Amino acid sequence: MPAILFGVWLCGIAIGGIFWMRLWRQIRAARRGSTPLDLKLPIAVMSSPGRLEPGVVGIFRPVLLLPEGITERLTPPELGAILAHELRHVERRDNLTAAVHMLVETIFWFHPLMWWIRTRLVEERERACDEGVLRLGGEPQVYAESILKVCEFYLAAPVACAAGVTGGELKKRIEGIMANRFIGKLSHGKKMLLALAAVLAIAGPVAVGLMNAPGGRAQAQSDAKGIEFEAASVKPSPPGPLIGIAMYFSGGPGTSDPGLMQCNYCRLSEVVKKAYDLESYHLSGPASLDDRFLISARVPAGATTEQFRLMLQNLLSERFKLKVHWEKKDLPGYALVVGKGGPRLKASAKTEPAPEAENPHISLNADLFPVIPPGYPANGIVTFGNGHLRSTGAGRATMAQLALELARKLSQPVVDETGLSGRYDFTLYWVLGEPDYQPGTGPPAEDLPLLPTLSDALRKLGLNVQSKRLPADVLVVDHVDPVPTEN
Repeated sequence: MPAILFGVWLCGIAIGGIFWMRLWRQIRAARRGSTPLDLKLPIAVMSSPGRLEPGVVGIFRPVLLLPEGITERLTPPELGAILAHELRHVERRDNLTAAVHMLVETIFWFHPLMWWIRTRLVEERERACDEGVLRLGGEPQVYAESILKVCEFYLAAPVACAAGVTGGELKKRIEGIMANRFIGKLSHGKKMLLALAAVLAIAGPVAVGLMNAPGGRAQAQSDAKGIEFEAASVKPSPPGPLIGIAMYFSGGPGTSDPGLMQCNYCRLSEVVKKAYDLESYHLSGPASLDDRFLISARVPAGATTEQFRLMLQNLLSERFKLKVHWEKKDLPGYALVVGKGGPRLKASAKTEPAPEAENPHISLNADLFPVIPPGYPANGIVTFGNGHLRSTGAGRATMAQLALELARKLSQPVVDETGLSGRYDFTLYWVLGEPDYQPGTGPPAEDLPLLPTLSDALRKLGLNVQSKRLPADVLVVDHVDPVPTEN
């Protein structure tokens, strides 16, 4: 599709260029058949055969073309008004402005705004020249009659970059001339204000686009080249059941073993998520991403977490021929909000992180959920698993951290819309499932009917979750080889 659209765009440019060239050839033919006139004007004047209206031709060496016999059709005052109008076009460099717009319009031919701007440019330049003639002391009635006579006897210029006298909306122009309406000159302050507005109109969208661009994602794949593991081994997972086999992803920067990364029976999707720092709902791809592999790699000393991710991206590109692109998608998710009765959260008393206990004792409550002791963890949210259940304890946690943890447990995006900016201490546990999953209705919790749903658990804290479509950047896997290249 991009190739087809590019071809259509090029065809449009070619058609536009041919169209303008044909019209411009008519102007060149009229100029070549012209003879010089001595009217003692700042620019060269030539008499042109045919019925083309008076007009200025050329950008850097403008020439005024007057149709033959115009002195017989217009009185001297009327001809003087027409000449004054054309000289205003020269002073304003209107032909250059029109030529630049013709080029832009040819390139962006598909945009309706370009065609509207062309009409507005012609109207405004003719109005500005009319005002200039009246400021020089031109008689409104004589000037208006001269324009009407030119319209009666001659044809309009075929292109905007051959500035004539009959352009724009004629009725409004004549009304403005007869009413002698013109705008006063702008002061220096107003000119500066207008220039500032123009700069902001151009720079504003560019700045917004740069601030909202996905940070380095478009070039992450190319940046990964040249940043590699010292050595890497990639093997498909041996066939057979995985009962009793440890499946884990360990090592790398920030862990107890920063020099060795090991991926034991990991799904390929887990490696991709690690490489691009993704949650499950941010990844879309073929079923082959569920294949498991044994991967080990030697990490260079001093490598940062970002460099480690780039190494993984490079490994996936080389061994699995991974090709990806980013897409904006609206995903089903939830909004974390304050409940009807307001929040019932205990604000953290300490501003400093609580010290971690050396040997924290974790006991279980009546529902077999861990009871989190003080100092475990020192800051943030910690999770525990027990069969099909999850317990989440927090120390000095923000609502943004809670929303992120809920997103991980629900495998769907969750956005914080509580408006609460503080840190809070709380314990939260529920039946792992949808927010309003009813225990006893089926797996995974048929035998645990007394445990709360997520909505019930959040309601005790004065919070709630609401279903919502949320925009997200999704990494789409276009291609991945199910069998990696040999080590």
